[in-house]
Amino acid sequence: MSSKILGKWVLITGATSGIGRACAELFAKNGASLILTGRRSDRLEAAQNVLQEKYGVKVKTYNFDVREFNEAVKMANDLQASEIIPDILINNAGLASGKDKIYEGLISDWEKMIDTNIKGLLYITRAILPMMVASNEGHIINIGSTAGHLVYPEGNVYNASKYAVKALNEAINLDLMGTNIRCGSIDPGACETEFSEVRFHGNKDKAGKVYEGYEPLKPQDIADAALYICSAPAHVNITTMIIYPTAQRSAYVWDKK
Repeated sequence: MSSKILGKWVLITGATSGIGRACAELFAKNGASLILTGRRSDRLEAAQNVLQEKYGVKVKTYNFDVREFNEAVKMANDLQASEIIPDILINNAGLASGKDKIYEGLISDWEKMIDTNIKGLLYITRAILPMMVASNEGHIINIGSTAGHLVYPEGNVYNASKYAVKALNEAINLDLMGTNIRCGSIDPGACETEFSEVRFHGNKDKAGKVYEGYEPLKPQDIADAALYICSAPAHVNITTMIIYPTAQRSAYVWDKK
């Protein structure tokens, strides 16, 4: 158990599955109290019940879509009224929708990615960060992607949204100069979650082929990285962590059997 995490409040967006759910599990295991957000109320309630019972930690939940700024503000106001200031914010909510050439892309896919991956991160950060600044402590982790470092065919708008996360991560760090608040991004390569199923609009066969022939990252691998970053000494700020599965060295270089 990490003594640096024990008793802290950790806010995780998109906490009902994948990396967000894995982070919730690991941070609860290390004694953190949790603030979980998600769009699926049934999964959110199930996570709350399981984690409270399994680890004996406090778990608050907020059922909303990060694309709704007013809901983010409501959450922040409720936390303030409860005298809870998040010690750690994990901006995890994000998605890919569609994989098409830019001249064939669906506008609805584009808007969903831009509104979730960029604006959603901004909305949550804008609502929560002032509390951290006022207390002059805290840690932000932005879940980015290797897609924010290297563009690949038919990635276009998803790539652009993750390049924006990379830029915002750097900008947040600069704007926090003079405070004790740290900020870092974790940028995974291929990680087996519901990501590809969402990208291919529910086509499980197509999604499954993304992870065939090699061992991809697991959500727990990214949760381990998040815990490591947050457990680093106060004078250490890990600003960017790029993580690939061993079988993948870039968007173009794979060892598939």
